Amino acid sequence: MAAAPPAPKDLKEMRSLIAEYVWVGGRGEMRSKARVFHRDGTLASDLKFEKPEDLPVWNYDGSSTEQAPGEDSEVLLYPVAIYADPFRGAPHILVMSEARAPGGEPVKCNYRSWAKSVFDQLLDEKPWFGIEQEFFLMNPKTGKPAGFPEDGSDPAPQFQYYCAAGAENSFGRAVVEEHLEACIYAGIAISGINAEVAPGQWEYQIGPCEGISSGDELCMSRYILNRVAEKHGYAINIHPKPVAGDWNGSGCHTNFSTSSMRKEGGLAVIKKAMEALAPAHMDHMKLYGSDNQLRMTGIHETASYDKFTFDIANRGCSVRIGRDTEADGKGYFEDRRPASNMNPYLVTGMLFKTCCVPSAPLPSL
Repeated sequence: MAAAPPAPKDLKEMRSLIAEYVWVGGRGEMRSKARVFHRDGTLASDLKFEKPEDLPVWNYDGSSTEQAPGEDSEVLLYPVAIYADPFRGAPHILVMSEARAPGGEPVKCNYRSWAKSVFDQLLDEKPWFGIEQEFFLMNPKTGKPAGFPEDGSDPAPQFQYYCAAGAENSFGRAVVEEHLEACIYAGIAISGINAEVAPGQWEYQIGPCEGISSGDELCMSRYILNRVAEKHGYAINIHPKPVAGDWNGSGCHTNFSTSSMRKEGGLAVIKKAMEALAPAHMDHMKLYGSDNQLRMTGIHETASYDKFTFDIANRGCSVRIGRDTEADGKGYFEDRRPASNMNPYLVTGMLFKTCCVPSAPLPSL
């Protein structure tokens, strides 16, 4: 057997660039595959992909992701955003991609094109989104969250874990800290992290991001989270109620504003948005994540699933308007309804549609 070629001292010395194409699979999960680009006579740093259109369209087997039939399984990957690769380092990249059938139509779980079509109808409003992704770190051996005793007994009731420190309160911090640093390296607009109410439950925030970039950045942050957790031997659970009983579920609270809401008199625009959101409540709930009714019971800091409410500083409402927004007379509001497993393109697109472009069509599911 011939000897393997000597490994380079550093990936940066390779005359190649690795692009990890990332997309949303048929159940809303994150998928990826790597493509290597070679160029003789140059260093990898000279292989520059400065914008998504510089990268070639690629493909994958959609029959293995529930996005195409076996007899016509090719699904195309269209690059839409480029990020630095925090796992391989420079000059390698992560490529957020949109999955489409050969005819150009979006495949199952791809709602990016629909959301972009809604945003593009009123670009002057410059919608900003800040998304709070809650999740549980799970022990794959026990199927229980990190911090739950392996003997099957219950941990101490929720109270001591929120924003806490100490080995008796905080479980999996190494994953969350590494994810934070990886997102920063990648160039994602991550704005914070904190431990949540239940053992092994955490949150990070993405934003503010404008328009379609909010969905791109949340999806890529989810991919990075799964990669980091994989390294540490944890599974990521974004089901809205993974633990039955007196435990908080997981949401994806979405903070939203438009240019009109951020200007003087914006509070009146926000209240007008409440009038639009109320009759469209169930249209939103159908698109705000699966099994969300298990979380939205009116307790554990949630509103009722089937009733729209809003208030100032009230975390038991569908929508919360902050004290600072009330005092300033302008700002943003927090939609507390989205589940942790929501599709960010659906949620951001629906908020903008209902509040700003009511004539836009609903997405085809």
